Amino acid sequence: MPHDTSLIATVAAAFVLAFAFGFIAIRLRLPPLVGYLVAGVLIGPFTPGFVGDIGLAGQLAEIGVILLMFGVGLHFSMRDLMAVRGIALPGAIGQIATATAIGVAIAHAWGWGLGAGLVFGLSLSVASTVVLLRALEQRNALQSPDGRIAIGWLIVEDLAMVLALVLLPVMADSLGGTSPGAGDGDGAPADGMLQAFGLTLAKVALFIGLALVVGTRVVPWLLTRVARTGSRELFTLAVLATALGIAYGSAALFGVSFALGAFFAGVILSESELSHKAGADSLPLQDAFAVLFFVSVGMLFDPSILAREPLAVLAVVAVIVIGKSLAAFLIVLAFGHPLRTALTVSASLAQIGEFSFILAGLGITLGLLPGEGRDLILAGALLSITLNPLVFAGIAPLLGWLERRPALYALLESRFRRAGHAAAAAPALGPETLRDHAIIVGYGRVGSAIAPTLRQLGLPFVVIERDRRPPAVQGVPIIDGDASQATTLESAGITTARLLVIAIPDGFQARRVLELARAANPSIDVVARAHSEPELERLQALGVGLAVMGERELAMSMLEYALRSLGVPRDRARLAAERDLTARVDAEGT
Repeated sequence: MPHDTSLIATVAAAFVLAFAFGFIAIRLRLPPLVGYLVAGVLIGPFTPGFVGDIGLAGQLAEIGVILLMFGVGLHFSMRDLMAVRGIALPGAIGQIATATAIGVAIAHAWGWGLGAGLVFGLSLSVASTVVLLRALEQRNALQSPDGRIAIGWLIVEDLAMVLALVLLPVMADSLGGTSPGAGDGDGAPADGMLQAFGLTLAKVALFIGLALVVGTRVVPWLLTRVARTGSRELFTLAVLATALGIAYGSAALFGVSFALGAFFAGVILSESELSHKAGADSLPLQDAFAVLFFVSVGMLFDPSILAREPLAVLAVVAVIVIGKSLAAFLIVLAFGHPLRTALTVSASLAQIGEFSFILAGLGITLGLLPGEGRDLILAGALLSITLNPLVFAGIAPLLGWLERRPALYALLESRFRRAGHAAAAAPALGPETLRDHAIIVGYGRVGSAIAPTLRQLGLPFVVIERDRRPPAVQGVPIIDGDASQATTLESAGITTARLLVIAIPDGFQARRVLELARAANPSIDVVARAHSEPELERLQALGVGLAVMGERELAMSMLEYALRSLGVPRDRARLAAERDLTARVDAEGT
């Protein structure tokens, strides 16, 4: 052809093969991302046949990371971020330090220098944005307390890696490598390192300040003006320009990562009434470019490393999946969070991704990391990403195993349980004092609207709240604990309860609570919230008394009002709304 088509060829091959192998993976009951990774390996330079353009694929994957982090920022307010700073900041720093120390020790055993070990350890310490978000989305846990902690943890990791990327070139000489412009000045390395560190902190602080002070005023105002034009494509273009423009500008002007810049772009827009529309318009692009991310990871992988260095690969995977996850698990428990939170956060971090590749490339450029190190990091990334869904799937069986060993369970969760018992002691709660009562699981926007009315009517109830922030409402009995644990439900008197209200947003945890409740008290009535039709069907299959989906109830209320406004009597309008919507949902389900 008269013109270069490498971009089209790479994208076409990536999408076609990703679709084919993703579909095969699902049919084999594997996560589709395994198929995407295999597709990348097949069009990479280390396998025969067509070879895609790795550089172009990597840049397209970066767009996917930007759009995904922008979407997270749209649904993650600064209040949510500040709420988890107490665990995310020290937890991420502690986990990075632990994983880096393990990496340095392994590198030393292999005969590598300190610089190689430092780059190697840092590369193994930071989790992948895309993999984390995909895992939380599949579990409907992005807005759960565990999801907020994991995302906050990831943001701290990104900030730490930004500092590492700035400081490594300054420290390269002292670590046995070659720093850019070495020998051009007489300043001490320590002075240069401190100056670089201070400059980076100042740039990040300036960027965050401008984003939160100026951006929160300018961007929503601009998108509101665009929305008033009535042009859908112009609004979508404005959303993409905001996400990509702020991400690129933050990297070019302030030295922060694309992902971090995109996240704050979403936070800027999250306070606007247009945030949901912006998220819906960018979702298809997020999904498409996220696939390219996994394909690009597969393209970088050299399968021969598995045969050449099998023990080294196993050691790397062990550090990622076991070493740093165990460190995160212990840190979360040490801060008084329940076992489920500790397991969820540790599973979220049991993989590596984007920053790992960037650090490995910088390490080779600076003469710190040998080429074998990059191959091992890539092998660890691909294998840990493939194993991550299995790690998540193991949370529930592991919790069940621990529950069957009360001594071990109490030992691991002793600090949290003491806090929970102290919070519950004030209202003098206990299974022996509770009978024919309601148990409300979750005291967020839904639960907090139910409990006050029960209190006013004098109906007995107890609230289970796992977020370690019990409501300061006089007369509301609180048990600070995890309702997906049998012991917590027992403390709330599940065997003598009359009603269970599951008001938490995490669908996976809601089903777990329902299963435990039915096992302990088969006759208990249950009402639960759902966020989608499949989730509604799963709850109904488990025998829930009533499953409420917000969108359906909203449509029913609006339809009833519309019928009444058009002259239909109140009773007939209500019956018609319920009948028509139920029939429509049943028809769609079949």
